[in-house]
Amino acid sequence: MKYTLRQLEIFLAVARHQSISLAAKDLNMSQSAASTALQEFEKRYELQLFERSAKRVRLNQQGSKLRAKAERLLNEAQDFENELLNYEQQEQLRVGASLTIGNYLAFNYLARFNQLYPEVKVDIRVGSSPEIISKVLNFEVDIGLIEAEVHHKDLTLSPWRPDNMLVFCAADHPMAHCTELTDKDLLKAEWILREPGSAHRQTFDKSMSDLLAKLNIRAELTHNEAIKNAVKAGLGLGCLSEIAVADEIKLGSLKALPLKKRPMRRHFNIVKQRHSATSKAAERWLELCLNKVG
Repeated sequence: MKYTLRQLEIFLAVARHQSISLAAKDLNMSQSAASTALQEFEKRYELQLFERSAKRVRLNQQGSKLRAKAERLLNEAQDFENELLNYEQQEQLRVGASLTIGNYLAFNYLARFNQLYPEVKVDIRVGSSPEIISKVLNFEVDIGLIEAEVHHKDLTLSPWRPDNMLVFCAADHPMAHCTELTDKDLLKAEWILREPGSAHRQTFDKSMSDLLAKLNIRAELTHNEAIKNAVKAGLGLGCLSEIAVADEIKLGSLKALPLKKRPMRRHFNIVKQRHSATSKAAERWLELCLNKVG
């Protein structure tokens, strides 16, 4: 065998960070040592795996093809070492969760998972759906829980659980007593919405496609809490997942506004790397999410 596991670690770290200096820092080694090891790895097989520029390095087509295999090989090596060292008590799982799922659902699942499998250390990383998708593609998380649909040759997408989005207003808003919003009401209102490209916004835009160009969008914000606070302040109507506003509606600080023939039903999804083996910890997490255990 002409390569070492350390060379694979360096190759994958550089691919992940698109920087030799950041990869070296991540691996606790000098930049020159990381650069030399990477050059020797490429030279030994007469391959060029990266496109290099003054500011960063990026995988080329050949490097991209080899990356998934290198990830699998290194994971297998780590699993083998864990077995040799009887390392099961420190098994780890990395879960990515989009903002709504991370803020209102994921930690309930984590609490149950910890009860069932206390030997597994779970790291939950929260971000927008595009950010979580990127982390799955970049092998930074083992499982992604997202609100958006994604179609990518390196990913598998599975429906997880249904969700419904609600239009809402402040309790003292002029439309708070409406039993059903008409198109005229929608055009008259000012809107506080999630940013374009977000999963929330995709569902909203689809539902309002025929009115979208005429809607008065006052603000586009990146966080659900900011939208709720703006709506409570009377700045306009909001539209978020029902799980994001359930507490406020129950307490009466926000009022749900039914729409006429404009459903906003959607699905939360589970996304995984197509080319990465599913660990035992990841299988257990998926079983819990899909209500197959506990």
